[in-house]
Amino acid sequence: MQFSEKTMAIGNSFHVIKDPVHGTMQFTTTENAWIKPFIDSPHFQRLRHIKQAGMGDYIFPGSVHTRFNHSLGCCYIASQISKKIDLPEEERQLVLIACLLHDIGHGPFSHTFEDLFHDKLIRHEAWTPHFLSSYKTQEFFDFYNQCNPHYPLTIEKFQQIENMIMHKLPRKQLLADIVSSQLDADRLDYLLRDSHFCGVSYGQFDFRWMINSMAVIDTAKGKRLGITHKGVGVVEHYLMARRLMIRNIYHHPKKLAIEYYMVQLLVHLAECLEKHAPFAHVKNSLLGKFLLQAHYFNREITPKTDLQQHKQLFIDKNYSDYKELSDYDVFSAIKWLANNNETHPAIDLAKRLQLRQMPKTVLLDQNNIADIEAKINDFKYTHQHSIQDWQFTMIKTPLQSYTIEDDPILVVDDRNEVRPINELSIMIDAISDKYEHSVFLCIDQAILAEKEVKQFLEALTLNSREKIRNV
Repeated sequence: MQFSEKTMAIGNSFHVIKDPVHGTMQFTTTENAWIKPFIDSPHFQRLRHIKQAGMGDYIFPGSVHTRFNHSLGCCYIASQISKKIDLPEEERQLVLIACLLHDIGHGPFSHTFEDLFHDKLIRHEAWTPHFLSSYKTQEFFDFYNQCNPHYPLTIEKFQQIENMIMHKLPRKQLLADIVSSQLDADRLDYLLRDSHFCGVSYGQFDFRWMINSMAVIDTAKGKRLGITHKGVGVVEHYLMARRLMIRNIYHHPKKLAIEYYMVQLLVHLAECLEKHAPFAHVKNSLLGKFLLQAHYFNREITPKTDLQQHKQLFIDKNYSDYKELSDYDVFSAIKWLANNNETHPAIDLAKRLQLRQMPKTVLLDQNNIADIEAKINDFKYTHQHSIQDWQFTMIKTPLQSYTIEDDPILVVDDRNEVRPINELSIMIDAISDKYEHSVFLCIDQAILAEKEVKQFLEALTLNSREKIRNV
């Protein structure tokens, strides 16, 4: 990140961050003072070492951008939206900080790490309050307020920031909409950023026109962020961009398959760290200690478990280790395991990850998924002694591009009449509240040549062809 100052003719000073997506991101001196104490903090700097798109670079080599990059971009977009809708400066300050810190709870490889926990019970948002609490100290407030004498931060103001990040009932919904909604700064940035770094054009849309079309809309529940009728076209483009990015990038079968390998490695490692002596090196590492605790967390869950209490106890106990973890800790363990000659699933998986030995993916007929899933389970049960569970598995990825029920995007026309966007767009109405599914089989390359596997795949393919012929 490069900061520089340019003195304009009228005396305003701008601080510049050069960005490959947004170009020259300008922040006024006042805005810079609002956000720089947070940017320079250890917790925010940690995001430099957490990749935005998980293991996306195994498929799209340029996808090595980080949560740090994205958070800065999100903050910049928040400043652009805030200026367009003419937010007062004190409110703009809160929105910029909230957008800057919205992803601070992410762990290694972003969302991928969340699969370590049973049913994804602990997501990155659950860790966020602990990270935010580190700023709620008198020491930080004193330092911050020295930099911002005209816009001091208080516990009350910071609580508003935290409420916006944590989706709690905000004091002003308009501000929260910029942080988290179907038109939020987060989505506007990650679509453009991920598209750029993956080397595709799926996520592109007319960002400047989107900002220009944004407006404050009066509703029965207060002021909301929406668009003017002139922005319907760009929102159509934006929603289709999101749909295509999910289908072709975020849910790319090879990407999900290699991330599945990563999670399976961590799970198998966690299960054996306690008693498997050869893995003492990993056990004594920061990652090893955390994985062992995660294993205990998963193992202790029963039908009678109070999940919320169980989660909170785990988070409170293990935050001190979690906040130090990054992608490097996982890569270090992978490298060590890949050079180990023991016979163990974690080592097999580490070797595949280290050398990028991708599994084969076979798309399945989603209209006949129950029957196919039953056949896969029967096959795995029959060959459980020769084929490990992680070597032959089905992955399902549901997708919903746009929802009306939760919180529709609102449009105001030149007569000041407000309508949900699906009433003005045939395309958006067609995709609203619709689920799309992508289902595929993930098969380890090491077992592809086995006779039973080949026969099963041939039978599966033949069955699919027969169904197509009978349509």
